[in-house]
Amino acid sequence: MTVAMAGPGGSKGARLGAALLGVERGARPGPQEEGRGQLRAAAAMAEPGDRSIHTQHISAVHNVPMRVLIRPIPAELEPDKVRSLMETLQEDPERVPPIDVLWIKGSQGGDYFYSFGGCHRFAAHQALNRETIPAKIIPSTLSDLRTYLGSSTPLLR
Repeated sequence: MTVAMAGPGGSKGARLGAALLGVERGARPGPQEEGRGQLRAAAAMAEPGDRSIHTQHISAVHNVPMRVLIRPIPAELEPDKVRSLMETLQEDPERVPPIDVLWIKGSQGGDYFYSFGGCHRFAAHQALNRETIPAKIIPSTLSDLRTYLGSSTPLLR
């Protein structure tokens, strides 16, 4: 099942996979999405200087289930940085920028959510046993994924 959101022109970027349906119901609309009847998304949490170059044009932040994220590259973590992020998440979670997630549709309609950056943020959410993580969704293609994984890119259905 694919979730369709009413968006400007019904663009590909306005659709999200069913994997996100349950957690999105509790999200709040951002200033641009308010009153448009969309599946609601949280307002952006990062300060302008904290935004990713890949997602600076994306304002919607989604609470993505940790269980659907595919992280194919092992993380090199600094334990002190993870602990610091854990403290910040407990005290003021909006100070922690969302991670970027590539959303790829498989050849048979499957939804795949790949995350390459945000290793320390991901580890901090994991350590706190969080079920979701704030993320900006980047509609992507298999060709985009090949940029990261080369010949190790799996066949996505």
